[in-house]
Amino acid sequence: MTDALPADPLIALRPWTAPEVTSWGRLPMNAVDRRSGALPLDGDWRFQLLSAPDAPVGGAWSSAYVPGAWTLQDTDDLPQYTNVRMPFADFPPDSPAANPTGVYEREVDVPADWTGRRIVLQVGAAESVLLVHVDGRPVGISKDSHLAAEFELTGIMRPGERAVVRLTVVKWSDASHIEDQDQWWHGGVTRSVLLYATDPLHLADVAVRARRDGGLRVDCRVRHADGTLPEGWYVSGELDGRLLEQDTEFDRANAEDERVSDFLGEARIRATVPEVRTWNAETPELYGLTVRLHRPDGTVADTSQHRIGFRDVEIVGRDLLINGERVFIRGVNRHDFHPLTGRTVSYDDMRADLVLLKRFGFNAIRTAHYPNDPALYDLADELGFYVVDEADIEAHDHAHEIADDPRCLNAFVDRVSRMVLRDKNHPSVIIWSLGNESDYGANHDAAAGWARRHDPTRPIQYEGAAKLDWAATDDASDIACPMYAPIEDCVAHALSGRQTRPLIQCEYSHAMGNSNGTLADHWAAIESTPGLQGGFIWEFWDHGILQRVSDARPAGRAGAGLYDNGVAAPGHRWAYGGDFGETVHDGAFIADGVVFPDRTPKPALYEHREIAAPVRIACFRHEGIVLGNHQHFRGLGWLSGVWELSLADGRTLTAPAELPDLRPGETAAVPLPFELPRDGGEAWLTLRVTTAQELPWAPPGTEVCAPRVRLRAASARAEAPATDRFVSVDGEGLLVHPLLTSAPTLSLWRAPTDNDELGGIALRWRTWGLDSLVRKAVSVRRDGAGVTVHAEYAGTAGVVRHRQVLTPVEGGIRVDEEAVLPDEFDDVARVGTVFETVPGLDLMEWFGQGPWESYPDRSAGAPVGHHRVPVDALFTPYLRPQESGGRHGVRRFTLSAPDATGLAVELDEPRQVSVTRYRAEDLTAAPHHDELVPRPGCVVHLDAAHRGLGTASCGPDTSPAYRIAPGVHRWSWTLRVL
Repeated sequence: MTDALPADPLIALRPWTAPEVTSWGRLPMNAVDRRSGALPLDGDWRFQLLSAPDAPVGGAWSSAYVPGAWTLQDTDDLPQYTNVRMPFADFPPDSPAANPTGVYEREVDVPADWTGRRIVLQVGAAESVLLVHVDGRPVGISKDSHLAAEFELTGIMRPGERAVVRLTVVKWSDASHIEDQDQWWHGGVTRSVLLYATDPLHLADVAVRARRDGGLRVDCRVRHADGTLPEGWYVSGELDGRLLEQDTEFDRANAEDERVSDFLGEARIRATVPEVRTWNAETPELYGLTVRLHRPDGTVADTSQHRIGFRDVEIVGRDLLINGERVFIRGVNRHDFHPLTGRTVSYDDMRADLVLLKRFGFNAIRTAHYPNDPALYDLADELGFYVVDEADIEAHDHAHEIADDPRCLNAFVDRVSRMVLRDKNHPSVIIWSLGNESDYGANHDAAAGWARRHDPTRPIQYEGAAKLDWAATDDASDIACPMYAPIEDCVAHALSGRQTRPLIQCEYSHAMGNSNGTLADHWAAIESTPGLQGGFIWEFWDHGILQRVSDARPAGRAGAGLYDNGVAAPGHRWAYGGDFGETVHDGAFIADGVVFPDRTPKPALYEHREIAAPVRIACFRHEGIVLGNHQHFRGLGWLSGVWELSLADGRTLTAPAELPDLRPGETAAVPLPFELPRDGGEAWLTLRVTTAQELPWAPPGTEVCAPRVRLRAASARAEAPATDRFVSVDGEGLLVHPLLTSAPTLSLWRAPTDNDELGGIALRWRTWGLDSLVRKAVSVRRDGAGVTVHAEYAGTAGVVRHRQVLTPVEGGIRVDEEAVLPDEFDDVARVGTVFETVPGLDLMEWFGQGPWESYPDRSAGAPVGHHRVPVDALFTPYLRPQESGGRHGVRRFTLSAPDATGLAVELDEPRQVSVTRYRAEDLTAAPHHDELVPRPGCVVHLDAAHRGLGTASCGPDTSPAYRIAPGVHRWSWTLRVL
């Protein structure tokens, strides 16, 4: 083991407070993948956590796993979450004096057969400043927490001997101010570390341009470890095993070409591939490219292998085109995240992320807000995703100062250019992004200028440049990419005649808690308005870290298997901001994804899947069903289908579906697969579309979408009163029933969603007293066998008049209700009935939309049919407990015990219904799910009206059509015993 040098030159530079220093001794970024054949250095390293970067190393060593954040490995430095504000008060470029610094150290046995070869250390990522020493000698410095750093160790490491590698990682630095992303703060070496060797004559970089017309250009940069290139070297290439003819070569002898010197050689291979199979997100065709560098005697000195795709990206007018086609961008923002290991993600984890996204209709990813792990781009190439590759730049808290600060110029250009150099050969990458939420200044223009010069084949986007004027033509962004813009504003811009570039929202439909309301309305506008092309939902993950409740510390790698279906195991919880004892934090705003921390889909994903359906039912005519192909590049041959007819009388009929041969954009009529029964009442036809063949992202039979159409409306039913039975009520006019433990009463309150709380409407509800209405019976009148009850529900800002008419009918009780809301209650959470049942009714069966959760403004993904779900599975465990578990458009339902006894409810028309184990006040009071205590019976809500969800936690609230107006509301339902 080594001790810090008394006068360490790397420490003396104090790079954590020097924004002009982006690196020292670091090799240029390149696109040559060296993972194959490398010596992996992942595993347990000796570790010390210092209080500051200039503190002495000494005392006992512990152990830390690499790759991994020390904040998740039982140190005293725990995760901290902030959204905008920095976690410390120091103004840029300063960082706090108390600055956790991790020192990693291990021995490396350098292979003896590396004699005469060039040796390079690659550190995949370190947060936020990396200092490298080998055998006590300073090697280099790197910043940028999300890109690899390489250092040449030839002459420092000796083949056949043992060397000591020390990685010192400083957590806080000037770079932290431009890495102020909406995520957990960590520290550590978060991606793999490896050591590799090359021939002294080596490929320094390979750049590939492959066009949809089959044109291929491969540019190679060649260097020699000794400096001077030998005469006579050359390169060759193969594409899927076929030799490529090289029509141009530059080497050191070709002195007339100014790009060539004694120290850097360049060679270009050109070819045209006949009948090329083009790459796009629907049919991601890839070719295997092998580039070989030859010594003058013809032997191979170096090899670089790539999977390439032939495709074009261009902007024509206000359209973004892929291979000449205007495509819809159905995207999501994705962080590198895992609930046990933080920013360290495995290949299998990333593949699972993308497979799930593919199955739910997504075709695009924005790497928010930094270049993701390199393996993600390989997977995007293979599985088919359009990628907006984003530089590791977010100066949110100090954006205005930093955007024009010349001290940060190097950092901006360095981060953008290194991203471009690393990822330029991936066909999936269609757009470069200059970063996120960092205002707009000269530093952005400089970075954009470098990117345009180096890679003119891709457009550039940056929300900060385009936000002031979507129609501007003189800023750094080729795309208008706003955040959370109301869809009405987007449509107005597209229809204004001023639009000059594509409009693709870089963030929209904020997925915090029970959210993503009006997503279908949003896409209906996009698909019907030229000039609008989609956007990227915020975001993929709920960033809940698995935490032990006993000591409030991260579970870390030991937590594997301690969660399932979105729920943490007993004794654990999903932690969010503030749960690790930090005083500066932004709470549950970190839980804003379309999947739970264990990748369990939230109900909103089913909404997106249906909105993105490749096959849709255009309309129903008497002669049949009109189907449409809504893809951009392929037919329907990869799909199969089954027709499902759901009848109100309880029957479900099925028949195989023969999908027509349709090209993209075409429609065709197919015959109705069933003869509609005359006596079935309401009838719905659903087309269950599944994969017909094995795909990289799905086995045969995986459901892709389920478009539906109503074939026949419900018929009215009249029930005669039963004169031989009486309704029982107590002295307050509340229904007495053997299966109810709490009588049906009026409900206007819901446990506020994150959108309700952060959007401000929950505060209004509390101000009105909706969470504590006081019921007072005004009159209870018996009308023969029935009872009419008039009551008042008093809040702090108004009184609601409520009438309930209880009438005995055959086998049960009919309840007719009316509520009159005062003008003050102009936007309540719900208007409806709530009651509670006896224990033991553990199964819900219903006819309506389902089987997953749905709400008035998020119901496109829930087909109408007959559904059957255990009551405990109806509840959705959003990280912060809130209103959840609702089902929209329910016509009737039953709650039953294992012996089939129970109750049945029939509604006058499709209504919003929820059945859970929790009262609204239970959910409101609990900050985490481990603090919830399920009630033994069922808490049942029958809503005449229920407010939409919207996205007001960060974005537009629900549309006026989904809000509840004051005035008269009427609804009816019938309660029967099974």
